[in-house]
Amino acid sequence: MIKLSSKEQKIRDIFLEKVTLQSSDVYIEMIKRGEETSLVTVKRTLSKMVNKNILEYAGSGRSTHYTITSKGRIFANIDAKHYCSTEPDKRHGLSRYNVGLFSAIPPHIFTDNELTMLYDATTEYKKRTNDLPVSIQKKELERLIIELSWKSSKIEGNTYTLLDTEKLILENKEAPGHSKEEARMILNHKEAFNYGHRHSKQFKTITRKNLEELHAILVKDLSVGLGLRTKPVGIIGSKYLPLDNIHQIKDATENLTAVISRIQTPYAKALIALLGISYIQPFEDGNKRTGRLMANALLLSHSLAPLSYRSIDEDDYREAILVFYELNSIVPMKKIFIDQYDFAARNYAVT
Repeated sequence: MIKLSSKEQKIRDIFLEKVTLQSSDVYIEMIKRGEETSLVTVKRTLSKMVNKNILEYAGSGRSTHYTITSKGRIFANIDAKHYCSTEPDKRHGLSRYNVGLFSAIPPHIFTDNELTMLYDATTEYKKRTNDLPVSIQKKELERLIIELSWKSSKIEGNTYTLLDTEKLILENKEAPGHSKEEARMILNHKEAFNYGHRHSKQFKTITRKNLEELHAILVKDLSVGLGLRTKPVGIIGSKYLPLDNIHQIKDATENLTAVISRIQTPYAKALIALLGISYIQPFEDGNKRTGRLMANALLLSHSLAPLSYRSIDEDDYREAILVFYELNSIVPMKKIFIDQYDFAARNYAVT
């Protein structure tokens, strides 16, 4: 990760809003925002940011203009709730798929402090799962599956309560007043998690094959087409438009799998899978669900704690995803991931 000075961070924030500017435009924006500076200082800072690959430039002399790079977007510290409080068409985010985004993701995406938090949580998890009786292992697995199936479905608008979900999964009793599709969605989560759990060795990294297999389980009997989509999809509450060409979708999926394979830690692999699948939207429907379950399959394959997302606010999750869609920043979702991993490691004992 690249460290930025306070001034560089403020300039990056300007470029996230304005995208392309000349040095004089940046200077004016800084003054408007109450920053005491000079044009010479701004030019010097812009040059440093180019050297750090946060910005790139085109032209020469007075016609030189600067643009923020994908690398400059990835670690931008965005207030997701504030950003998403603006109506979609009035937000300053990107509306098109960023072709260079995944290639710009570095092998290390967590700071040393963040990794320490994740490692400490894993140490606690290993203690909790050590030498558990079979009866306890079964109960722990059931609890995780119930809470994951409930919350992941709820993020997608499912109205089952946690108690309804428990009865459905353990007793096969559908809740009155709910559609068959809601019950099916929850049961599909159960099957998808179990599949990743049983076949964990197949999920050391993401492949198109295991991605499509997981998706097929999640959308079983929900009238959703299988395989990579051939039609455009839209995102509710966002002006972001995913790729609409199957050949581009295939290339983007292969690019994502290649990036995840070179990422250093399983934590980072899981986070980028969660975000990347949601961003590409390779399937007709069920993309975010597939991202969450793929992230868990990756964690399980490395003997790490799977996430239930039980304690996350659904709006916070959706807002973090929208920030990645429109600004390409992983920071809001990274915070959620760390919090949820810590919660899972200290509350579950799935082996």
